[in-house]
Amino acid sequence: MPLKTHLDEQPTLNLTPMIDIVFLLIIFFMVGTKFTELERKIGLRVPEVTDRGALTAAPERKIVSVYRDGRIELDKHPVTLAELTEQLAEVRRQYPDLGVLVRGDFRGPYQNVAAVLNACKQAGVRDLNLSVQKRPSQP
Repeated sequence: MPLKTHLDEQPTLNLTPMIDIVFLLIIFFMVGTKFTELERKIGLRVPEVTDRGALTAAPERKIVSVYRDGRIELDKHPVTLAELTEQLAEVRRQYPDLGVLVRGDFRGPYQNVAAVLNACKQAGVRDLNLSVQKRPSQP
């Protein structure tokens, strides 16, 4: 049986590549910081613009619910006709192509739905939709 006459070396961790990478990162961030300082020192005045509305796309259409007893909700928040007109006009200033879906209770008076449609028209909403439900076909 062969006997070991020499000791095995313990494995060592070589830290040289890791130290090199850390130094490179430090240099990279130091140089990057210098560029931002130089950019601030440039005597440049950026142009100014007026507020012409939002830069994002229009939100999903607003849902106005008209209940049988005449209550009105805009996106599940109770409002009056005047508040409805005001809130829709405010949103429409930012998003000119705002859409509104009016959902009226079929058992309530149509006058309530007509008043809501008129309030939407006064707010300048052009994309008006009425919600209906398809009746199941009879055999």
